[in-house]
Amino acid sequence: MRKAKLVVALSLAFGAASAGAADLLSVYREAVVSDPQFASARATYLAGQERVVQGKAGLLPQVTATANLGYTTLDARIIGNANFPSPGQKDFSNRVYGVQLTQPLYRPANYATYEQSKLQVVASEIQLSVSTQDLMVRVSQAYFDVLYAGANLTFIRAQKSAIAEQLAQAKRNFVVGTATITDTNDAQARFDLAQAQEVAAANDLEVRNRTLAAIIGKNPGSLAGPADPIVLMPPAPASMEAWVEQAQTTSLQVEVQKTAVEIAGREVSKQRAGHLPTVDAVASYSDSKANASAFGFGNEIRQTVVGLQFSMPLYLGGAVDSRVRESLANRTKAEQDLEAARRQAVLATQQSFLGVTAGLAQVRALEQALQSSQVSLESTKLGRDVGVRTSVDVLNAQQQVANARRDLAKATYDTIVAQLKLKQAVGRLTVADLEAVNRLLKTEAK
Repeated sequence: MRKAKLVVALSLAFGAASAGAADLLSVYREAVVSDPQFASARATYLAGQERVVQGKAGLLPQVTATANLGYTTLDARIIGNANFPSPGQKDFSNRVYGVQLTQPLYRPANYATYEQSKLQVVASEIQLSVSTQDLMVRVSQAYFDVLYAGANLTFIRAQKSAIAEQLAQAKRNFVVGTATITDTNDAQARFDLAQAQEVAAANDLEVRNRTLAAIIGKNPGSLAGPADPIVLMPPAPASMEAWVEQAQTTSLQVEVQKTAVEIAGREVSKQRAGHLPTVDAVASYSDSKANASAFGFGNEIRQTVVGLQFSMPLYLGGAVDSRVRESLANRTKAEQDLEAARRQAVLATQQSFLGVTAGLAQVRALEQALQSSQVSLESTKLGRDVGVRTSVDVLNAQQQVANARRDLAKATYDTIVAQLKLKQAVGRLTVADLEAVNRLLKTEAK
């Protein structure tokens, strides 16, 4: 089935992009390097990669070296044994060193920990993907918020300029007697309102710029605006049910919770293993030497031991059973969190899909409204020239055109962001999607 295209002409609303203006892709690349929230997610990912090393360590040999050096002062008093070495004070030193190797042979808890650690690594990788897609959406939202705020300020300033011209004309006409003071007062009121709107719009633009700067770590400067025309594509597939079905299986938030359920299941196995015995292979070597003792003579002992070590917990105060119950409850929680994630994924997909389809319809309607408003403006100007319309009517028509342009810009930007959010909802948002949006922007000055 051929995809319908929606073409939006916005050249009058935005003007040409300045030379050297940053585009969406370059801003995103800066955000990858500079955004502290994403840097935190990346550090969490790197920390998560170490879990498997730690888990595997419980299955590998453990080697421990020990050493001890001491100095003894002994004051001996011997009673009832004439053959014992003579009493008195003795000073002597002793030293002990050794090494022990332990190889786990049967440790169910350690094996469960290792399997759990592999799942934790997977979870950290999925979570990094979640943060990456979130960064794409945050950057895009902030980028288009700046563009819209700039367009809004441009519209208001254009209105203010037109109103100022009408105000000056109304004053001249009043002086020569061809207009009433009411026309002048009405134009003055409109001009004062436009000034107030200009201040608010300028402040909003500054706020939007600072929001984007908080992500990339610097003032974004000039941003590339939309090209002329913009081609907006409808969702593919065009069925909401198809997107919802996809979201339930490929949503990254769902994947995170699926892994959390598996991790919780491994935790149950690990805690249940607290009832089971453990078997280790043990080998040790020690060497101890003292140059004297309480008996008057020194000694040196070298000892090598190789064997098996068996340990069986009999009663630990009920701690194992308690931890098992706790892990079972946590597994139930993880299962409920998974169901909540599925429902949230469905809701986010439905909202984004409706945002895209409604946005496309709104853009189409506003495009038509803009054309009608422009025709109405030309007719009103002609009516003023022939005396059937007033300057106030022209101002109203001009304001209607400006509002249509502004609303069209807002609807266009919202639709673009909704398209990205729809891909995010099903876990399929990639840099290629940002590149596609970036192609809708001007990168060179005219």
